[in-house]
Amino acid sequence: MLSRSAQGLYWMGRYLERAEHLCGLLRLQTETLVDRPVREIHFGWTRIYGSMNRPPPFGEIEMDSDDYTLADSYALADDLTFERSNPTSIWSCFALGRENARQMRHCISAEMWTQLNLAYLRIQKLSIQDIWWMSPESFYATTSAEINTFAGVAESTMYRDDGWRFMQLGRSVERAQLSAGLILTQLSADPSKEEEDADWTSLLRICHAFEAYNRRYGVEVQTGHALDLLVTDPLLPNSLCRSLDMTAEELAAIDPGPDTRSSDAARRLAGRLGALIHYEWPDREDREALLRQVRGYCLDLHDLVTAAYFDYPIEDHPAR
Repeated sequence: MLSRSAQGLYWMGRYLERAEHLCGLLRLQTETLVDRPVREIHFGWTRIYGSMNRPPPFGEIEMDSDDYTLADSYALADDLTFERSNPTSIWSCFALGRENARQMRHCISAEMWTQLNLAYLRIQKLSIQDIWWMSPESFYATTSAEINTFAGVAESTMYRDDGWRFMQLGRSVERAQLSAGLILTQLSADPSKEEEDADWTSLLRICHAFEAYNRRYGVEVQTGHALDLLVTDPLLPNSLCRSLDMTAEELAAIDPGPDTRSSDAARRLAGRLGALIHYEWPDREDREALLRQVRGYCLDLHDLVTAAYFDYPIEDHPAR
């Protein structure tokens, strides 16, 4: 398919995956503002910005009194939700994802466009004031549900050609990168035992893994078990392992790009990423270093996909 079409679908998948990731984090975070300790609220914001690899808009987040914590939360939620100058805010992700979908309407179904356009129109004129004083968690839950509905509509209506593959590739690369960042931020915390259990419980809920954890390990949340589940379980939709496996599958299904050297390198790197989790993870003691390696490889993989399929050099042919 045309490189412009492939690039648009790839980025549409990435933007919507990023928006859904933020909605899940912000939904839980705004729920904690009601009755949770200041430390837990502070760590929640740190975890969100760490997963996005983005500094807070006004420097390091400080642990202050309840009043200041609420004011800071208002500003931070605005930055992550409606700030137009923040390319990773929910509003920006929707706007950029919709623009890519608009340009690629010949590659997606009419039902997909309708669902995405309606969701965008709902939020385009909203501001933080419109959602904050009522129930901000309801806004994030509704927005997340709309993105999941879009994914379901795509699953049931989109033609399974390379366009589908590129959209899924964008989603899986974005999810792997965000998951690695989220877990790394979690591991960087130094809480007490009680606080650590609460932090990992909240992370399991964010990743829709709490019920799966209870079925496998019981009700007591232990750091090692939670970490293994989120990283290595191939049946968990949001696990790092599953995201990397999906990335490798989509790359294997897409025909080599014009820059075959880059496309071959992308496939090899995707295989190396899977091997790090499947084969090295159980025996590694420096797991934070491994996750940082995975996160860096995800960035490299994006660059290789871009070079192989989107921004490859055009060969000069001599005039006859």
